[in-house]
Amino acid sequence: MPKDKRKKAKPTANMWQNTAFLVAEAWRGQEKKVPLLCLLLALCGFGASAVELYFAPAILAGIEQGASIPQLLQTILFFTALLLVFTTGRAYCDGNKRYGRVQLRMLLFGKTAGKSNRTSYPNLFDGRFQMLRDKAQMGVLQGEESPCDLVWEALSALLQNLLCFALYLTLMTALNPWLILLVAVTSLGGYAVNHVMSGYEYRHQDELRKIYTGLGYFSNQARSSSLAKDLRLFGMRPWLEEVYQRMWKTLWYFQKKNCSGLFWASVADLVLAFLRNAIAYSYLFYVLLQNGMDASQFLLYFSAISGFSGWVTGILAQTVTLYRQSLFVGMLRECLDYPEPFRFSEGAPLDVDPEKPYEIRLENVSFRYPGGGEDVLHGIDLTLHAGESLAVVGVNGAGKTTLVKLLSGFYDPTEGRVLLNGQDIRQYNRRDYYRLFSAVFQDFDTLPSSVAENVAQQEEGFDRGRVRACLAYAGLERRVEALPRGMDTRLGRRLFQDGVELSGGEMQRLMLARALYKNGPVLLLDEPTAALDPLAEAEVYEQYRAMTRGRSSVYISHRLASTRFCDRVVLLENGRIDEEGTHGELLRRGGRYAELFQVQSKYYQEGEMEP
Repeated sequence: MPKDKRKKAKPTANMWQNTAFLVAEAWRGQEKKVPLLCLLLALCGFGASAVELYFAPAILAGIEQGASIPQLLQTILFFTALLLVFTTGRAYCDGNKRYGRVQLRMLLFGKTAGKSNRTSYPNLFDGRFQMLRDKAQMGVLQGEESPCDLVWEALSALLQNLLCFALYLTLMTALNPWLILLVAVTSLGGYAVNHVMSGYEYRHQDELRKIYTGLGYFSNQARSSSLAKDLRLFGMRPWLEEVYQRMWKTLWYFQKKNCSGLFWASVADLVLAFLRNAIAYSYLFYVLLQNGMDASQFLLYFSAISGFSGWVTGILAQTVTLYRQSLFVGMLRECLDYPEPFRFSEGAPLDVDPEKPYEIRLENVSFRYPGGGEDVLHGIDLTLHAGESLAVVGVNGAGKTTLVKLLSGFYDPTEGRVLLNGQDIRQYNRRDYYRLFSAVFQDFDTLPSSVAENVAQQEEGFDRGRVRACLAYAGLERRVEALPRGMDTRLGRRLFQDGVELSGGEMQRLMLARALYKNGPVLLLDEPTAALDPLAEAEVYEQYRAMTRGRSSVYISHRLASTRFCDRVVLLENGRIDEEGTHGELLRRGGRYAELFQVQSKYYQEGEMEP
């Protein structure tokens, strides 16, 4: 297979900048206990290690100096008390560190979710932003194994290793500075070999993630109720099992190679440790025999030689761990700081009043989706006049939905301008601009809350009478009244056992009621009645016409007959305005619109004749 020559994106910040960011977030988020407990944990660990290092040599020194039993007991009690203080402190930190870290994770998750909800619409389809957002959100949801928590663990362990390293370095220097070089070289060598040979899984983590993602996907599909009919009718079970077993075999070979590297890394580390200890201990015994040394000193230096290499490798290992986990923090930061193509708070404010007239004009607008090969819309000049009802029709792929996205400010044109009352909308706070619109799009969803809350889009303080009126205009009043708790009935069974499921047509009517409740000056309907039959669709459109009289509205429909009540009809063909006029004018003209209308009319007539 050809190698992927694309360069990986470099981290935008280094390890210490990312760690400082996490500390600052904890401090600003009223979770100061997180870094403080991290520091206290390192100090307690250092204190306990220091006490354990000097405990036995101190007792032995007392015996050598002829100390009395009470004096020896006093020394033992002193060191025991110190050890108790440090171990108790460490246990306290271990027991209480989780609470603040959970709060910090939830704070960071809330920030990434907020960024996703508030970011400019084009960012939601930007591959880089999607990757950063998904990794950031999944990272903070991994509990105590999340990179955010592991940063604190690595930072605490690193601080402890550095403090212990300084203490042991002082002792080793007093014995022989060359021993420091010996221990350092063998420790670095062992760490390097271990890092290379045991780092297979880390270096191939993307490959491993794909394997687990595939296994999870096929496992979920096998249990999926939506695929149950296909599994049985098309005999898909053997095929799924074959793919699943093949992926398991791939995982087995991967883990086999990984375990092989871990084994040889352990062998190399053991050999180097044996050489290091053999040389160091031989020198220590040489000093003992040649120059003489107290037993307490010998024990102290023996312990220092044994532990010094551990602190060296500990510093290296924790630095690498901190670096790896800080990469996630860097991605989280990049997600939160992802550039916005739209203006928000820095844009000019826009005071939206439903009673004021608003005119929206597309001036020589062309548009190409990011990464697209060609323009979807070409040189569109179109004005939605204040109070006008405009129908936009055309075959699939003509650019109807894209046109609505440009009108509503979800995208900025590649060329040309979108003007609101003569002003380029790019100068405004885009969130203020969105307040202009009540809309129902082809793709929609509901929240697992009550019918009334889904219509009002808030939990408290909404007008229940107005909700009821909007449900009535949308044709849902009787259906909602028949529900167990009326408009307080909760939708969906994902969170609530007593939740109800609405049909596709009922869901579309619910979205219509939601659009009515918002009462924006401009109404946008993008195929909102696709699940309704032609008669029901005509009824809904007539209701909308009555409710939105005097306000601007844009209707997109694949049924041309439903556009008869609109003031003007625009036919899009291949991304351009092909025809424009009233329904009657376009029929009399006998062009493309009339041709499409005739085809649809014949279809419906044949459909009525068949029964």
